[in-house]
Amino acid sequence: MGNNEEYLTLKKFEEAYEDVKKVTLETKLIYSDYWSNQTGGKVYLKPENLQRTGAYKVRGAYYKITTMSEEERQKGLITASAGNHAQGVAYAAKSYGVKATIVMPTTTPLIKVNRTKALGAEVILHGDVYDEACEYAYKLADENGYTFVHPFDDYDVATGQGTIAMEIFKELPTVDIILVPIGGGGLATGVSTLAKLLNPNIKVIGVEPAGANCMQESLKAGHVVTLGGVNTIADGTAVKTPGEKIFPYIAKNIDEIITVPDEDLVVAFLDMVENHKMVVENSGLLSVAALKQLKDVQDKRIACVLSGGNMDVITMSSVVQQGLIKRDRIFTVSVLLPDKPGELSKVSGVIAGVSGNVIKLEHNQFVSINRNAAVELRITLEAFGTQHKNQILDALEKEGYKPRVVRTNI
Repeated sequence: MGNNEEYLTLKKFEEAYEDVKKVTLETKLIYSDYWSNQTGGKVYLKPENLQRTGAYKVRGAYYKITTMSEEERQKGLITASAGNHAQGVAYAAKSYGVKATIVMPTTTPLIKVNRTKALGAEVILHGDVYDEACEYAYKLADENGYTFVHPFDDYDVATGQGTIAMEIFKELPTVDIILVPIGGGGLATGVSTLAKLLNPNIKVIGVEPAGANCMQESLKAGHVVTLGGVNTIADGTAVKTPGEKIFPYIAKNIDEIITVPDEDLVVAFLDMVENHKMVVENSGLLSVAALKQLKDVQDKRIACVLSGGNMDVITMSSVVQQGLIKRDRIFTVSVLLPDKPGELSKVSGVIAGVSGNVIKLEHNQFVSINRNAAVELRITLEAFGTQHKNQILDALEKEGYKPRVVRTNI
């Protein structure tokens, strides 16, 4: 690691832990019966979705400010972000009484812009994507002498994020495995480096979206690489290039990387809402969605970092719908009926007999000129899961309806 030896030391982590306490909420571990039963391990959730501003980012931003000279602070901070980092920096700057300027892409949802402004930051909208906003923020930093606070590729920011590991160890000293989401790598750097300092035998697993696995590809190549593009619903971890400065720490301290497809995040969202009554954004769900890929974790103590919970209501409702469909809790079946009175009530009777709940009916009389099978009925149903869905289909089959499952539109 060459000259980096003075960064991310135990002394720095301890210092950060004390500093960060001044602005963070205590996010105590939550034991998860649901995921423990699923895995056979003892699964604990570290709910940073309940942190101030809804994510862990305030930790790194605040510690970064504490390491600056008074002169640097007075010049003010600048950063670029469309998401949690913007609010983390704004909140930390406000707590310190320091000016913050945040450059956000012009496409940033208004609610995020307003939230950041409400925390006292000056918001400048520039560029269509994060990279353009970032470039402009660097330009402004040069022109005005502001201190740029990088979202992840910064030793102090990563040290601040690592305070999460200190809290996990204080509550659960016997932890065996920590699962941590990776976007650019700041959170994973801090958590894995401190975890290994405290217990070299602990396993730290980084989790990336399958459509944005920049760290996995970089580790394979042995150096930082840039992905051609990213495609994932986990917008907080949709990063093309991981951090250059922090990369050696990841290479040294992360034991393995797991990638998670988007559909697993959709189902994890539903599971989290139903079993823990918590809203966790897609990036924050990476750690629990990865649990099913773990091998031999019987009786192991596993801590999953839920990195944030900032998700807008429209996204939330569509994720819930998708989750219900993926879990076979909602499905649509098409049956052809003879065009004569009473057929609809017969079908309803069959479905009611196996406790299916009809939520939508579409009736189309013009699918065929054959009067014996002239009406197509599309029934959208609610079921308890795959087994129940199959029971409903079997019952319809038995009555000669030849049910065909079709794409659900709710």
